[in-house]
Amino acid sequence: MKVAILSDIHANWHALEAVMQDLTNQGCEKVLCLGDIAMAGPQPRMVIDFVRTQKDWIVIQGNTDKLIGDFSPNVMEDVKSVFPVMAHALADDVYFLEDDKKEYLKNLPPQKEFMAEGVRVLMVHGSPRRNNENIMPDMPLKEIEEMLNNTNADLILCGHTHIPCGYQTSKKQTVVNVGSVGRPMTEDAKACYVIADFQDGGFSIEHRFVDYDRESAAAIMRARGFEGSETLAQMILNPNPVKRHG
Repeated sequence: MKVAILSDIHANWHALEAVMQDLTNQGCEKVLCLGDIAMAGPQPRMVIDFVRTQKDWIVIQGNTDKLIGDFSPNVMEDVKSVFPVMAHALADDVYFLEDDKKEYLKNLPPQKEFMAEGVRVLMVHGSPRRNNENIMPDMPLKEIEEMLNNTNADLILCGHTHIPCGYQTSKKQTVVNVGSVGRPMTEDAKACYVIADFQDGGFSIEHRFVDYDRESAAAIMRARGFEGSETLAQMILNPNPVKRHG
């Protein structure tokens, strides 16, 4: 069974559309979404409406979905103190989105565990401990294993950092960061997702990189017009592999 795993769409409809075409061509039977569906991207309404109408998807909440769902002046100030551009994006999304879309994001589960062909799979956004904890390339394996202390899953799927990577622990647990569909933070600006092929109690993992119309996505992002929208448009066109936001 081939399963597509998507994360960090960030309202980038052009990227999502290209990934959907690719995963269909690859014969994927199911889609898992690890959150960060809407915030700080070109077309949040369109992306939320698409995701929530997909009956065969399993979707969990990302940290920015929670920010939108739990928005308050305190949340706004906390984000502003770390990354003002994202705070302006958050405020604009909260103003822009209808209540039913914000409620959808608010009510998504933070994690999900299930069995796939005899493999115990855990979906998280950041790490099993926190939705905003980073799992990055080249981390000490001990740090990764500490994050997994309270899970016995065979395969842990995460996103959040927008940078794909993977680890095999001493307990034979596999951790896969699936990268970002809508705003990759790698030198290659292509949308990134993962295909997991489950067979006979085992699985294989493939990161896939899909080109899409970044110029159009950036133009729509720029046209939103809030403070920092140009910065976010440039992040679509020219990702910075050093910094990670969202």
